[in-house]
Amino acid sequence: MAKRQATVAVVGAGDFIGGEIAKKFAAEGFSVFVGRRNGDKLAPLIKEIEAAGGTVFGRSLDARKEEEVVSFIADADAHAPLEACIFNIGANVNFPILDTTERVFRKVWEMACYSGFLTGREAARAMLPRGRGAIFFTGATASLRGGVGFAAFASAKFGLRAVAQSMARELGPKNIHVAHLIIDASVDTEWVRQLISTREGAEAAKNIDPNRLMRPEAVAEAYWLLYQQPRDAWTFEHEIRPFGEKW
Repeated sequence: MAKRQATVAVVGAGDFIGGEIAKKFAAEGFSVFVGRRNGDKLAPLIKEIEAAGGTVFGRSLDARKEEEVVSFIADADAHAPLEACIFNIGANVNFPILDTTERVFRKVWEMACYSGFLTGREAARAMLPRGRGAIFFTGATASLRGGVGFAAFASAKFGLRAVAQSMARELGPKNIHVAHLIIDASVDTEWVRQLISTREGAEAAKNIDPNRLMRPEAVAEAYWLLYQQPRDAWTFEHEIRPFGEKW
């Protein structure tokens, strides 16, 4: 692989979407900084990227804490110019409104919205002096409409979309590509399959229609294609879903 003098930071580098995004950019020659809570869980991802010849740095990161986000982005930019930053924290929870505690609502907002603001601001701080870069935010169906039991999650994702849109209007004319990706389907993960098993039964989870779920690798490819867009045809909002999804 051809190495680049460039870094990508992935905030929320989980086992599926975030990890696949990191692997894709690493395969394209970027140095990758990956952060998540419980950074010890990054070990398999780091091992896989390094085994493929990539350069990766992992760190425990609580993206709700300003000082940790500032340090993480600054270190990524110090290694090589920060060319892309992906915010990929979900915080998807479902509670009836009467069971939604103040703590749950606040924590979900901190994780899915406030953390996105901190990440986006620090990425912009690194990119603006050079006049280039890309900042991408992961959204969901809940970014566009609330659903039963999703008052906390949808309000946070609505807020993240507003942060992204405001940043895009401000930073686009300064050659910073800000985009918001709406993932309008369930992603094929062990957690999703367990949910299906709980709601629909083990047999349904075992024999799930493959057209119903999105592969994490396909989601990562969507981020890479966005990164490659020419600046005279930038996308702000990009919705992706499997062809079998009813919407």
